[in-house]
Amino acid sequence: IYHHHEETRFCPWLILLRGQLTDLKKRERMWKFSSTRDHEDTKLASSPPPVVILVIQADNYDWSDIFAGTKLNNGREVNIVQVGWQDILSIHADTYSRDPRRPIVEVRGSAIETNSRNKVVRPDFMLVRNEVMTPYFDGRQLLSGFMFADVPSINSLQSIYQCNDRAAMMGYLHSINRKIGDDAFPVIKQHFASGSGGLMYGYTFPAVVKVGSAHAGAGKMKITDHHQMSDFRSVLAMMPKEHCFVEPFVEGTYDLRIQKIGPHLRAFRRTDISGEWKTNTGTALLEEVPVEPRWVVWIEEAKAMFGGLDILTVDAIVEESTRKEYILEVNGTSSGLHPGCAEEDNNHIRDLVVERLNEMF
Repeated sequence: IYHHHEETRFCPWLILLRGQLTDLKKRERMWKFSSTRDHEDTKLASSPPPVVILVIQADNYDWSDIFAGTKLNNGREVNIVQVGWQDILSIHADTYSRDPRRPIVEVRGSAIETNSRNKVVRPDFMLVRNEVMTPYFDGRQLLSGFMFADVPSINSLQSIYQCNDRAAMMGYLHSINRKIGDDAFPVIKQHFASGSGGLMYGYTFPAVVKVGSAHAGAGKMKITDHHQMSDFRSVLAMMPKEHCFVEPFVEGTYDLRIQKIGPHLRAFRRTDISGEWKTNTGTALLEEVPVEPRWVVWIEEAKAMFGGLDILTVDAIVEESTRKEYILEVNGTSSGLHPGCAEEDNNHIRDLVVERLNEMF
């Protein structure tokens, strides 16, 4: 009986001791879990986020696929957001936040994906492959926002802005011509008029007029004589905000395009097969040809334009009667690619972007 009562007397202490041991084991397990979780959180916190690249291209190529598996030298991954200029809804930037070079960009949701919503992007870098200004869209206010935030880009945002001004671009080419001469850098002769009142063309006919910053065949017209020029002048009077260029019409046997992407050079010959005098609007045969040394001079001189162009093409025409070559213009960041070379050239562009990012990060 005594033992029974003694055992009964000590039971509460045993229960309490067992409870304390159980509590200690629970705490040990919780400490181990918390320690492991803190270590994992620290590891995640120390991992840098992906570099966000905003690619401006609404046509042709999937840049997420082109950049698939790409990492920087420091191990950071790359996140691609690809839109067209028309898909950018708004840009917000300031100079007092923690990261002023990363503006807040609202972009339109996908027109293909179901229930796709607008999203916000904060780009670390930009790759621009479409014209910011076309006959149907003017996105220069968006470009101005990116320039305010000083977002690094290929090509540089400053060069993209200036390349939109044909007068500035052609003026630069003529300055090279004056510096090294017609033999080394043969730019087509031109007349500039700020409006209809200044259109006093006194060179040869037939001639070609180009209104504003026309490109891709738009805004261009062939004028056969001074009577037609008078008619055109009356049309230009209805566009008081537009300037124009006039240059002699060259009967060409084919066009030339000299392309440079970083250190990589190509040359192409475009021959019209549809009877159009504007070979970039009709049907034409485009073939790659060996790069001639004189063309290397053209591209090397032009690439310094507006602080430097990473991607550019020089367009020229070869006169049928004399075989003389005349430089017509330079295209910058939106230069189109030959379909047969596009995969390799897009990889060159990707490598150029990665090289720039490795310098930055």
